[in-house]
Formats: sequence, C-alpha cells, structure tokens
Amino acid sequence: MSDDYVIDPRHPKRLIRLKDYGPSPFVINIAAATKQNDFFRIALWTGEYLQLTLMSINPGDDIGLEVHDDHDQFIRIERGQGTVLMGDRRDQLDFQERFYNGYAIFIPAGKWHNVINTGRTPLKLYSIYAPPEHPRGTVHETKEDAEEYSG
Repeated sequence: MSDDYVIDPRHPKRLIRLKDYGPSPFVINIAAATKQNDFFRIALWTGEYLQLTLMSINPGDDIGLEVHDDHDQFIRIERGQGTVLMGDRRDQLDFQERFYNGYAIFIPAGKWHNVINTGRTPLKLYSIYAPPEHPRGTVHETKEDAEEYSG
C-alpha cells in the first residue's frame, strides 16, 4: 500500500488517495487518514470558508512559529505528544501547554504559535483553518518544502 492512500473502513478493499477533495462533498475516517499520512502537510479538503490539512511532524521538530491574522485554527492530535506555545508577540509566547493523543488545540486569530513534537514518534494531527490558509491542493512532503513555499 502506498503511503498516500488510506483504507476506507466501510470498504476495506478500497483505498482512498490522500489529496484535496474540496469543495465537493466528502466523507472519510479522519483518524485513519491522519495516522496514515506521512507528509509534513497535505490539504485534504479545501472549501470556500474552511480547510482541513493533515500533518506529520518528526520527533524533535515543530510546525514553525507562525501567526494567522485573519482566521482561527483548530488542531486535533491523533497520535503523539508535544507542547504548544502561544502569545501576542513572536518574542513573548507566554502560553505553554502539553498535549497528548486525543487533545484539541484552539488558536485564536492573531496569536503567534508553535506546535512542538516532544515525543519519540511522528506527531500525527489534523488542522482546520477558517477561512483556508493554504492554496487548494497543497502538498508539502517535508518541513523544508513548506518553508521554501512560504519563504
């Protein structure tokens, strides 16, 4: 099985390709897709007002310090552990909280933030942006690809 496919639990012999299915109606086992994903970031669904991306963060690595001025963000941890930092300025991240499997992180618009994998295995998460943050069909195989895109 290729790394960019996930088994559809309703039809175990059918594989679902990890790609952007928006803005069409779409149903998927999000936990299975998130755990299956090995890309740093891949847009799984992009609509006009909302986007869902899957991410896999290597041990000791992070998402990268960032801020989204015009939208909120929701992150769900499916596998792994880490620390989230947030604050009003990039040099003043005064909010720090540990997280584990099953945790959710809510990031208000305008908050600087970083998500750090403190575990020994890849951190598997999905993120919802409202409105979308990345172009439809975004695939960043590695963090370096994502930095090159934004830099």
